[in-house]
Amino acid sequence: MNSTLIRRAIWLLGLIATLVAVNHAIATHERTLSDGQILRLELAPRDPRAFMQGDYMDLRFAMAEPVREAAKKQRIESGTAIVSVDANKVAKYARLDNGSALASNEARVEFRIRGEEVRIVTNAYFFEEGTATRFEAARYGELRVRDNGVALLTQLLDANRKPIPTGKSK
Repeated sequence: MNSTLIRRAIWLLGLIATLVAVNHAIATHERTLSDGQILRLELAPRDPRAFMQGDYMDLRFAMAEPVREAAKKQRIESGTAIVSVDANKVAKYARLDNGSALASNEARVEFRIRGEEVRIVTNAYFFEEGTATRFEAARYGELRVRDNGVALLTQLLDANRKPIPTGKSK
């Protein structure tokens, strides 16, 4: 075999591996969105000057501070927090995950600490240009969470836990 043919075969195998990995990630996220447990995390108060950043808003969740304190005591930078979930699907921090079984009203949520900032799902919510003012009413982030704590932010909710419409009104 000549070297050109080998390089092409390696390139093709790399492309196939990349496409398989990307499609697997997409399928996993689609399963999370369709089958994941719904949790609503309260948003933490924000500096109004830093709240809106163009076509996105800075997100911080109320449970971030107790997660940060507990993780700091255990000297960890990432892991899974256990949240207790009420009848309205509002989740509040309970403890860090130690591998024990969950109660029927509990769920896992992954977190990462970068510097002093705790990231739960994401730290930003992007929206369509010209719709920023409606998101000032945001008080909850609604997530879809898998059993292992991997979560996706699906929408923002107001104080009554009603979805804030996305997109421009016509």
